[in-house]
Amino acid sequence: MSQPILTDPMDQHRIGAPLLEIRDLQVAFATQGGMVPAVNGVSLTLLQGETLAIVGESGSGKTTTALSVIKLLPGSAQITGGSILFDGVDLTTLSEKELQKVRGKQIGFVPQDPMSNLNPVWRIGFQVEETLVANGKATRGQDARAKAIAVLEQAGLSDAAERMRQYPHQFSGGMRQRVLIGIGLSSTPKLLIADEPTSALDVTVQRVILDHLAKLTAESGTSVLFITHDLGLAAERAQKLVVMYKGRVVEAGPSIELLQNPQHPYTKRLVAAAPSLASQRLQHSSTSVSGADLRGDDGVDVDLVATAEDRAARAKKSLTAPPAVQVENLTKVFQISSGKLRSEPFTAVDSVSFSIAKGTTTALVGESGSGKSTVARLVLKLDEPTSGRIVVDGRDLADTRGKDLLALRRRMQPVFQDPFGSLDPLYNIGATIAEPLRAHRVGDRHEQRARVLELLDQVSLPKQLVDRYPNELSGGQRQRVAIARALALKPDIVVLDEAVSALDVLVQAQILALLGELQSELDLTYLFITHDLAVVRLIADNVCVMRKGKIVEAASTSEVFDNPREQYTQELLAAIPGAGIKLGA
Repeated sequence: MSQPILTDPMDQHRIGAPLLEIRDLQVAFATQGGMVPAVNGVSLTLLQGETLAIVGESGSGKTTTALSVIKLLPGSAQITGGSILFDGVDLTTLSEKELQKVRGKQIGFVPQDPMSNLNPVWRIGFQVEETLVANGKATRGQDARAKAIAVLEQAGLSDAAERMRQYPHQFSGGMRQRVLIGIGLSSTPKLLIADEPTSALDVTVQRVILDHLAKLTAESGTSVLFITHDLGLAAERAQKLVVMYKGRVVEAGPSIELLQNPQHPYTKRLVAAAPSLASQRLQHSSTSVSGADLRGDDGVDVDLVATAEDRAARAKKSLTAPPAVQVENLTKVFQISSGKLRSEPFTAVDSVSFSIAKGTTTALVGESGSGKSTVARLVLKLDEPTSGRIVVDGRDLADTRGKDLLALRRRMQPVFQDPFGSLDPLYNIGATIAEPLRAHRVGDRHEQRARVLELLDQVSLPKQLVDRYPNELSGGQRQRVAIARALALKPDIVVLDEAVSALDVLVQAQILALLGELQSELDLTYLFITHDLAVVRLIADNVCVMRKGKIVEAASTSEVFDNPREQYTQELLAAIPGAGIKLGA
């Protein structure tokens, strides 16, 4: 017998009962070949005031499970079985009108992709204010403005009043993510679904946001369904952990206990591949720190970092090899609109200097908005510097034009932070990866197709995806497509802007291993931009720490990690999630 639908489904509240119960959930996607199951019999229970983390690789069904709760699945997907009880009411039986009383007010949502979930033609302040008004938390005018500023401040934007006037494209990826987090928390919901809510954030702001979530849980009894690929965060922030693999739950239990003593082979591989754990092993080991068989279903063996001998050779090269990239006193000033016919200068990059020896990796790290991505765009000659010089293989980029610029871009390829924004939704995956080959007239169609299939294999994507489109892929899969496209021309220099931030740990480990192999084989040079210091320790030879447009500390990776001089660097290292948790392999 079906459950009766209440006039206001959320009026019902059962003392001591779970807030959320998912029972035998089945979700399938409609394809030309019929219905394809994506979630197959998932069950989980979330109590009031509790945080539950769902972890697993891209495509495992984590996000599909979360979106099923608020029935915001893509048009080709549908719930084919099971129930989703929220405060005792089966949400799968509610009409769209009834669900509107639940979404936002009772169940908040922080989506994974910040750029595609903020309207590009509306100011940030207007979007936050509209959410508050729609959910009955403010009245239009000064009340909505004041509360919107408070929401953004809670989400970690200290200059919230000024940021209210700006548009999404004027924010860094991490700042856009913070806006979405603020919107999700703005109505103080009973349940917050957070889908990779901190994947684009530096570790210090990540800590601020997650501390705020923990405070909200403690004070108001808000429950959190936390989707993440970061096992350090899962262990540090969630009481319970659910591990998903190929649409099923393969292991579940208390977080620390499960991660210290994983039982399922897949969970063991996840724990062994976690960057923060590998970083700890590196600190205390002079040999390879992979420490476990990380062979995936695709047969790829993953060795997370090089041996001590390899790292010593690379350290020597960073001191003796000629520079592939030299940045000298680089400055970039933007004019920010501040009212009618007025603009104010904003210095995004302030007298930055560094060099990258040929065949080595230099990492730029720092908080969101520190200027890291602006440096990347300047190096790629996508923006022009206000002053300073960028020299690539002895040639000043200021003099590079026309055919010379095209040749330079063949040798220097980017991987941007936002995989969805950098992929044309009208191109299928094969056409997307082949785009640089066509642009530079490399090979005929048959050769280009073969190269595309080779690249899909290199980044651990099934060849069947070649004819699919970006909206049919998970966030991690889209990121891998972006990496494959960057590798298509076999460049000498690769600028990677948060290139592994959206990937689960196993695929992240494979990509880092792939980058290491390509660097060794082809003598590649990497400028690696990231907020994840655990990853930095695994891949970088040298580190430049940026803050407010300036480099505040620059040294070899071992020096920065073992003997940081600046307090800001010490704070970044202390904020690495899960670094202090002792977990089993």
